[in-house]
Amino acid sequence: MTNRSQRKLNVSSALHTHPALHFPKQSSTSPAIIVNPKTKESDTKQMSLFQRAAAAALDAAEGFLVSHERQHPLPKTADPSVQIAGNFAPVNEQPLRRNLPVVGKIPDSIKGVYVRNGANPLHEPVTGHHFFDGDGMVHAVTFEDGSASYACRFTLTNRFIQERQLGRPVFPKAIGELHGHTGIARLMLFYARAAAGLVDPAHGTGVANAGLVYFNNRLLAMSEDDLPYQVRITPGGDLKTVGRYDFDGQLESTMIAHPKVDPESGELFALSYDVVSKPYLKYFRFSPDGEKSPDVEIQLDQPTIMHDLPITENFVVLPDQQVVFKLQEMIRGGSPVIYDKEKVARFGILDKYAADSSGIRWIEAPDCFCFHLWNAWEEPETEEVVVIGSCMTPPDSIFNESDENLKSVLSEIRLNLRTGESTRRPIISDGDQQVNLEAGMVNRNMLGRKTKFAYLALAEPWPKVSGFAKVDLATGEVKKHLYGDDRYGGEPLFLPGEGAEDDGHILCFVHDEKTWKSCVNVIDAKTMSAEPVAVVELPHRVPYGFHAFFVTEEQLQEQTLT
Repeated sequence: MTNRSQRKLNVSSALHTHPALHFPKQSSTSPAIIVNPKTKESDTKQMSLFQRAAAAALDAAEGFLVSHERQHPLPKTADPSVQIAGNFAPVNEQPLRRNLPVVGKIPDSIKGVYVRNGANPLHEPVTGHHFFDGDGMVHAVTFEDGSASYACRFTLTNRFIQERQLGRPVFPKAIGELHGHTGIARLMLFYARAAAGLVDPAHGTGVANAGLVYFNNRLLAMSEDDLPYQVRITPGGDLKTVGRYDFDGQLESTMIAHPKVDPESGELFALSYDVVSKPYLKYFRFSPDGEKSPDVEIQLDQPTIMHDLPITENFVVLPDQQVVFKLQEMIRGGSPVIYDKEKVARFGILDKYAADSSGIRWIEAPDCFCFHLWNAWEEPETEEVVVIGSCMTPPDSIFNESDENLKSVLSEIRLNLRTGESTRRPIISDGDQQVNLEAGMVNRNMLGRKTKFAYLALAEPWPKVSGFAKVDLATGEVKKHLYGDDRYGGEPLFLPGEGAEDDGHILCFVHDEKTWKSCVNVIDAKTMSAEPVAVVELPHRVPYGFHAFFVTEEQLQEQTLT
């Protein structure tokens, strides 16, 4: 890697090093239209004379800002030549392709659609870009009668629709661009464009590129900077964005990327956090038919990243950890996302059906930052709540450049409700402790209850995924499945069978960096055999992405159209 002091921003040359990567040509100035995001495709109106003048002035100001930014080196966490290089680079949408080649035999029990979300920027970055900043794209593999089909589509967010119509990125990128004084300037430019009616942030600014959940007969794509977006799977297996989903007007705030559906009650439990004004955190739930509870306001001293929400049979577990938002850091020239070393991490235990936060029990867990928390359950005999998560150090290394190598250690965190104390231990034995385990799941049919196994990505060499591990959470025994030389993937999806906890199959997208081809591997989860049960050869490269879900055949038939 080039030394940071020598590295200058050269986006165009860095992003066009592979023939598979093509960004559409960008406009140098805003077109003389105003986008109506509600229409998605058409119905634009002409600018007024004032708006034309405002657009020209703001474009000139942005040009000056970009020229200034390009004189300074970028950290690796905001450098497009690092963040979207190789198979992290975006692809174009792909229409439905049926009857894909299959090596082996797809098990008869696999019927439905394997969907995976990810960040896929429509436009070439102008300056800084973090992998998390990209537009949401869902990849879908449909399994039916032993055959498979594939399609991938952008999720048509308010942000995406406007930027596609304008021909260039105009919404600020939360991680890649909002640093220091130039980040403040970008925010001011954006709000000035909004005030002039050149862009419309009122209907959302998020990218919907992280989580996926099926709830209330809807597949929802999520990122915590916006409301969810409903994506419909068509009868043939293609994808169509229905729109931003506010639960029939009940949800007025954002929602985190990993709400949890209780497998017993069918309810959805979620959080919303605000980085500007109090209350910084709100908790709420939805009944199985989509009726929202009143918000429970959680009193926090400062806004904190909460990407995930573990549940147990009776509680929700709120992770108030040490990676926080401090917007004033931008005034000092830094990133607003920082690791607060003075803060003590803690978990809040709150009754699922609490009407307010008065009964919350906070238990400190020092030096603990888990971006993802795989499961939690209660152990009444010891009066403990057990939380399973991957603890990261340095905690903010995925957001800010660090000289330390990231470690993501699978850990068991015990929160004692009687003593108010916590303990934490690495689950894997010392010999394998350095293995980074990130992105994965437990058997979703047992979420919130004690589970024996977790299926997690082997994030080696970070940030690539060379395989996945089946981990016995009690003994620390690890069984690995490696994709092979120059082959990498992403989050393993565990699809439960009808037998024991580990009866089922693992599905995962895999990309070969030698041949530049991608596939879906199907692995027997019980035996963890080295050879896949089946390999579905895909017609197009699939970039490394984020989180996955499986929509069953029954759920497909129950999908609502609106």
